Amino acid sequence: QVQLLESGGGSVQAGGSLRLSCVASRYTYNVGCMGWFRQGPGQWREAVAHIDDDGSTNYADSVKGRFTISLDSAKSALYLQMNSLKPEDTGIYYCAADAPPGRGRMWQEYNYWGQGTQVTVSS
Repeated sequence: QVQLLESGGGSVQAGGSLRLSCVASRYTYNVGCMGWFRQGPGQWREAVAHIDDDGSTNYADSVKGRFTISLDSAKSALYLQMNSLKPEDTGIYYCAADAPPGRGRMWQEYNYWGQGTQVTVSS
């Protein structure tokens, strides 16, 4: 069993930055893909970025060049650096772990989820 705890959300103006953190309750080695998802008001949960078990990273087209996902295995922590934020980035951001290799884009494939952290970007 893995518990995930996110932090770092908040309210910023467009163009600003936030860094989200997700700390796992146990060592993140061998937990498959880890990723970030978000859900805006009245929208489906969508993949933002994920790290596969081989260390490769993947991003949604809407965040490429602005967001960076990173994993610190020693700290059992996953991060999402978000720069040049836009109002459409507003939503609840969720950390997820333990999707099979190559399946990191699909929220249904993850076994563990954090409680979410709110990100609000104003214009």
